[in-house]
Amino acid sequence: MRSFFRVALACLVTASLSISAPFAAFAGETVTPKKKTTSFSHDYSAYYTVQRVSVQTNCFPDRLEAILKHIAIQTGHKPVVTSGHRPHSGHSQHNRCFAADIRVPGVSDRTIIAAAASAPGIGGIGQYCNGIIHVDVGPKRTWNYCSKRKGRSKKG
Repeated sequence: MRSFFRVALACLVTASLSISAPFAAFAGETVTPKKKTTSFSHDYSAYYTVQRVSVQTNCFPDRLEAILKHIAIQTGHKPVVTSGHRPHSGHSQHNRCFAADIRVPGVSDRTIIAAAASAPGIGGIGQYCNGIIHVDVGPKRTWNYCSKRKGRSKKG
């Protein structure tokens, strides 16, 4: 019986709220319509895809998305983001959502790195042995974990 009254009360409140808004003008209240915004922002996400739905890219700054767009245009293929924002990744640029690990199917690592290096606003470029390329908008630096000097970074 108690739940019946709760449901009835909820329906009554909902109905009164939906009815009172259109009739507010009749009661002398001014009703201001919600303003629709027409500001369009650049949607760079059309220039890359994600490897799986759990890859977080919604916080990428425009600078990083512009780099991914540049790589897509230079290589003629969409980069696949294998890793984006990783909130618990220590001091990595991934922690601040300033980095993406990518693959570009059908394109050599050397070509991807050259395209990334020519991108305006590029910071770090890293290469891993598994074919993944790291790009970020942090400080300028490069590294190659596949070379004989493993783990050495080169300031650029």
